[in-house]
Amino acid sequence: MEARAAQLRICADGGANRLYDELPLLFPDQDAVAIRKRYKPNLIKGDLDSIREEVLGFYKDVGTEVIDASDDQDTTDLHKCIAYIQDLPNLKNQNVCVLVAGALGGRFDHEVGNINVLCRFSSMRIILLSDDCLIQLLPSSHHHEIHIQHNVEGPHCGLIPIGGPSTSNKTTGLEWNLSDTEMRFGGLVSTSNIVKGEIVTVQSDSDLLWTISIRKE
Repeated sequence: MEARAAQLRICADGGANRLYDELPLLFPDQDAVAIRKRYKPNLIKGDLDSIREEVLGFYKDVGTEVIDASDDQDTTDLHKCIAYIQDLPNLKNQNVCVLVAGALGGRFDHEVGNINVLCRFSSMRIILLSDDCLIQLLPSSHHHEIHIQHNVEGPHCGLIPIGGPSTSNKTTGLEWNLSDTEMRFGGLVSTSNIVKGEIVTVQSDSDLLWTISIRKE
């Protein structure tokens, strides 16, 4: 889906630097300024301690809203952005899916903070993306049916208990399915599994993280 088809595009603080620097590289035959204007974010929110001055000035000049949330030092920039989306009245009662690019890789504590956001906003469908994989939360309150897009993802996948042991897990559609299997850190964790079918089903008595590789071709 083209980026402009998204209902809302938000940069979390220094994420605006990456958008400004790297997006024109995807369109080497087009004018960089025109590309930046075409794919400008609707909003930049965060502490604003990472965004460069010239980047902030550029996006302000082309109409991007900027919210300085530096008064809140108890939450991450991603948390602040997700909270903004959650509070938007025009998105209430909609089946919203939030794709977070650049959420994985780099410092491990940043990755853990981003994964924590999945747990803090467990009622929202949030997908963390990197060049290598995606991660999303599978709340225990639902029976999950995951439709695999084999042209862009797989085959490697994993299911990881988050927040505590998961005493009963059932899956279908995997090379090594779980059948009333307990998972916990310090014991069994389903990593390096393989998706086999078009649909993977997951049911658990505890929240799980689902991760699947992204194809490079």
